Amino acid sequence: MIEIFKNKEALSQAAAEFFAVQARTAITARGCFSVLLSGGETPRCTYELLAQEPHRTRIPWQQVHFFWGDERCVLADDPRRNEFMAHRAFLDALPLRPEQLHPIECERSPLQAAESYEAQLRDFFVDSLPRFDFIFLGLGEDGHTASLLPNSEALKEQIRWTAVTRRPDEEFSRVTLIAPLLNQAAVVVFLVVGRNKAKVLHSVLEETGHRPLLPAQLVHPLRGGLYWFVDRDAACLLDLSRHH
Repeated sequence: MIEIFKNKEALSQAAAEFFAVQARTAITARGCFSVLLSGGETPRCTYELLAQEPHRTRIPWQQVHFFWGDERCVLADDPRRNEFMAHRAFLDALPLRPEQLHPIECERSPLQAAESYEAQLRDFFVDSLPRFDFIFLGLGEDGHTASLLPNSEALKEQIRWTAVTRRPDEEFSRVTLIAPLLNQAAVVVFLVVGRNKAKVLHSVLEETGHRPLLPAQLVHPLRGGLYWFVDRDAACLLDLSRHH
């Protein structure tokens, strides 16, 4: 499903409201809401809205568990970390216990960080495949999502739950969850904003014969919903008649 909004503010409001509805529904049904957070600038406004009224008091935050879809392996207090951004944007303002937060710790080697995070996921989900209640994802101009980078070996991973990737122009590695894990989710929401994303959004959604597939094209929940929240600028190249 594709939802098009007039601007980033309207998109962020709708994404926060959608998150709140899904949270209350899951908590009423199962007593818990497991969330996979995205990094980057696009979700920041949505996160900030979740820490404000009415969502701050309407969501039972004590029953929410936060995970990360990927992380940059830099120091814990480095602003480039997705965890750092999420804490600044909204987590620090919420009534959370430490055990509700499940960051990707990168104090050791990236491979050790990936293995440790997989172990943490296995503990939380008791060895069944992780079925997150809600996942936020972004879309890079090269078609990446989480830290599933184009042409990365991580795109072929089917056994491990996590992988290590690295951009040629970056001095640090990244830890990412793999696509088959993302596809176990109940709800996946891509947030895409800006005219600079129009070309890649068109490629992901309408160039289905693309080979190799762009990383974002690998995300298709097996038993869940896939939602694209995009603003008008990002959607400007789409053939909207194909998406109704």
